[in-house]
Amino acid sequence: MYPGLSHGAVRTLEHHGSDEQKDTYLPNLVSGVWTGTMCLTESHAGSDLGIIRSKAEPNADGSYAISGEKIFISAGEHDMAENIIHIVLARLPGAPKGTKGISLFIVPKFHVNADGTIGERNAVRCGSIEHKMGIHGNATCVINFDQAKGYLIGPENRGLNCMFTFMNTARIGTAVQGLAASESSFQGALTYAKERLAMRSLSGPKAPEKDADPIIVHPAVRNMLLTQKAFAEGGRALVYLLAQYADIVEKGETEEERKFADNILSLLTPIAKAFLTETGSESAKHGVQVFGGHGFISEHGMEQIVRDTRIACLYEGTTEIQALDLLGRKVLQTQGAMLKDFTKMVHKFVEANKDNAAMKEFVEPLAALNKEWGDLTMQIGMRAMQNPDEVGAAAVDYLYFSGYITLAYLWARMALVAQEKLAEGTSEVDFYNAKVTTARFYFKKILPRVRSHVDVIAGGLDPLMSLDAEHFAF
Repeated sequence: MYPGLSHGAVRTLEHHGSDEQKDTYLPNLVSGVWTGTMCLTESHAGSDLGIIRSKAEPNADGSYAISGEKIFISAGEHDMAENIIHIVLARLPGAPKGTKGISLFIVPKFHVNADGTIGERNAVRCGSIEHKMGIHGNATCVINFDQAKGYLIGPENRGLNCMFTFMNTARIGTAVQGLAASESSFQGALTYAKERLAMRSLSGPKAPEKDADPIIVHPAVRNMLLTQKAFAEGGRALVYLLAQYADIVEKGETEEERKFADNILSLLTPIAKAFLTETGSESAKHGVQVFGGHGFISEHGMEQIVRDTRIACLYEGTTEIQALDLLGRKVLQTQGAMLKDFTKMVHKFVEANKDNAAMKEFVEPLAALNKEWGDLTMQIGMRAMQNPDEVGAAAVDYLYFSGYITLAYLWARMALVAQEKLAEGTSEVDFYNAKVTTARFYFKKILPRVRSHVDVIAGGLDPLMSLDAEHFAF
């Protein structure tokens, strides 16, 4: 959590800071001598940053006096670093209402002298420590700014645009947290399932010399374990794909290459953040379930994963916010251009392997779903032209649909590589066989979930809005 937020502060300064700001703050942030935070949320606003009240008054020396209260500030106050560099959203006098009137500021905990040494304490204080479910390994708190000295980053009233650099970095980091929940719960559940004896296999004893069979022989337990494994390994592939395109955005040889990578990254970031945290939460619950009653005993560590990972579905934009970002901003507002960039990649993969008999079980369903992705998008877009609320009604199921297909594409790629390695005569036969088998499980047992999401989207807006708000209690 601590270095993760510092990474976001570093990227924000790299992309939007002045040369002087970079020279002042980046060396110690990069080295870890100082840490960074992201100060967006206010108690009355939540995810609606357009109504924040924190204000920034110009000072005679070109700096700004920042006043306001921010909540949910991870790593907001601690003594593990010599300085904390807060990246803060606030409004300038006379700024337009809404998100178009937000500016971004650097507000250090301690002033930085001209020679780079630490100066006096800035008017930044921890108002209270927040006691959050499952997130006790990181100090989260209320931060009060009382005319604290700050420095503008980027243009006036363009703070939210600059802050998206930080937010997208944080969202990918949160996706990794979801992935970690899948992986850690899988490791714990797998070890337990191999050792725990309970009942006999329905098809006959598998460990006749023991009083009962290991629970890993039971189909229901295997279903939970393989679900965890598929989400962990598929999620890891998605995170690697994001990292690959993030590198191309930074270091691509041509502007066209960098732009394409940025489009793919923009599309996949809300999918990764929401889908990997939701599947991480699901995997964590499977971990407890495999342990049965023992899963509730804290010494086993499984219940802690459930508590720890639940917040990942909330912070850095809830699943619902990510869904609106995906369907509304990334897909519909670009007339499907970003989506087409990705579906063309999938289509090229399908075409390249359509004559490969060993890949038929993966390529055929992937090709059909890839086409349906575009058709479904068009259907939602047509309904949204009549009523924009149709986007909100469809968004979450659309995100899940997109997430399952994205992982299907990555699992198909992994299956292809595994098959090629096995054909070459690899020494890691068990590893690559497990990849193919897990890909097959994903396509047969998890990917069919998309059908329920398609049906829910088809249900439209009316079932959600027909009941008057006053009648919910009846």
